[in-house]
Amino acid sequence: MSERVIHTADLSRLENNINTLNDNIGVVSDQVNHVNAEVHEARATLENLIAEFQEFVRKDQLEKNVQLSETRLVKVRQELETNFGHYGDVRRRVTGILQAVDVSLVKKETIANSSEEQMLSAPRYWLAPCLIALSAWLNDNEELAEKAMREAIRRNDEKTSLFFALVTRRGARYKSSREWLDRYFGLQDPHNLEREIVILIDGFTNGIFGPDARAKTGKKISAWIDELSQKTGFVEEQHEQWKTALESRLPKLDDESYPFLRKYSPTWSGLQSSLEGAKLHKIIGEYFNDIFQKEVSPAKNIAFAVDALLDTLVSKFDEEELPLRSEERLLSLTIQENGDKSRAQQLFDNEKTTEKRVSFTQLLTNFAMHPDMSNASIATQKFSIALSKDWIKTAHDDITAENRAGIPLQVDLSINQWQGKTEDGSNEGELTGSLETYMVNRCDEALSKVKLDLKHWAALAGGVVFTFLGFGTTFLFVLAAFCFIYFYLGKKNLQTRKDSIIAEFDNLLSNSREILRACLAEVVDYRKEYKEEDENAVIVTEFLESISPEQYSFSSFDTARAVVK
Repeated sequence: MSERVIHTADLSRLENNINTLNDNIGVVSDQVNHVNAEVHEARATLENLIAEFQEFVRKDQLEKNVQLSETRLVKVRQELETNFGHYGDVRRRVTGILQAVDVSLVKKETIANSSEEQMLSAPRYWLAPCLIALSAWLNDNEELAEKAMREAIRRNDEKTSLFFALVTRRGARYKSSREWLDRYFGLQDPHNLEREIVILIDGFTNGIFGPDARAKTGKKISAWIDELSQKTGFVEEQHEQWKTALESRLPKLDDESYPFLRKYSPTWSGLQSSLEGAKLHKIIGEYFNDIFQKEVSPAKNIAFAVDALLDTLVSKFDEEELPLRSEERLLSLTIQENGDKSRAQQLFDNEKTTEKRVSFTQLLTNFAMHPDMSNASIATQKFSIALSKDWIKTAHDDITAENRAGIPLQVDLSINQWQGKTEDGSNEGELTGSLETYMVNRCDEALSKVKLDLKHWAALAGGVVFTFLGFGTTFLFVLAAFCFIYFYLGKKNLQTRKDSIIAEFDNLLSNSREILRACLAEVVDYRKEYKEEDENAVIVTEFLESISPEQYSFSSFDTARAVVK
């Protein structure tokens, strides 16, 4: 009997302890969930702060890059003036002598004396002995002219040959001009042409050379292209070369455009690059059309035309200045790109206009797309585009196909942790329902976590116990009252917290609905704008098909007909 009573008493106590432990575990679990939710919120806030800080650092670095580039650009230009400024005297003197001879206002002795002074002031410069040779030629001093010419050829054979081809053409010495031109052609490799070849092309497209020399230049250009075309991988190389050149004109979307998609769509980077690619068609079309709309104003006579080419030859293509010129260009691009050094370096690499030697087709690309840096005239730009039109068309078709294949078909949306997709913004009802369901579930989940703490339940239990014990000790009724009041206040506060959560999620849902509608409206606008921009691709194709190289080689100063195969 005794053993049975003890056994019953032990089970009751154990059951109570288990129930208490179970309650405690539940309370601890709720507290852990609450802490976990707070940790998630804190992490989200911290990530936002990190993103804002990184953006601040990035903008600050860009501003510093611009300031440093502006300062360095001033120093580079000062260095160019200090180291190569005296070359300018020689350059001006060459054109001055040619023009002085035309009007016979300067004594030959004066020309000879001043030329010798320039020789002393520019000991390494190829143009200084050319100046002496020109002066000796005018003074009928054949021995000195030949001696100076040999020195000029020693210093720079290609520039000297081209220089005298132009000067003799200016003086209508056709035979001498052809011989100098033959010498210049003999020095050329179409795979590695010197940068001053632009002078030859400019002379050809502006009709500077005599009939025979012009026809010879046209045939040589065709031969160069035929030779380059035999090279393995030439076609693929041209496609990539022109793709790079065309893509260097890619626009940047305004930071204010499509603000909701920019903020709430993980697909935005793809949408942005696709739309920028589509806008490229119109930019290229307008760029080419603008070039071909410009009038080519021929010089008044051959003397003016040659003087303009000589000025370009003697002032734009000296290798000694090339490192500083390259740095000057890169710094200018860094300022142009608002301090984005990687973007500036990419543009600089794409231009390839400051490289010492490039292929003939790369030169055509530079003439067409970077006329300022390659010193190409409008006539040369037109000729280069017409001559390269098949390569340009293929490259443009590739860009168009890649852009169309790359545009995201589905636009992902992420609004206040809700995820959705749309193709063209037409599934607003479906997405709104999904958003509401998601927010209701989140609200229910948050409400389920709002519970009374252990202390409140302890107060309730204490109130019951003190009430029973109060019949023996009246004072305990007071404690029971305190316990019941504490439990009541906790219960009331619990409802207040739930009401606050419900209101918070109502506001969040309302705000999310507005964001969703704005995103879908922008998707509709985006698809419409992309379609309109993409349709401009045909403008480029039709324009390129309408031009031919034969239209853009001129004969301003002779009656010969240009023939370019």
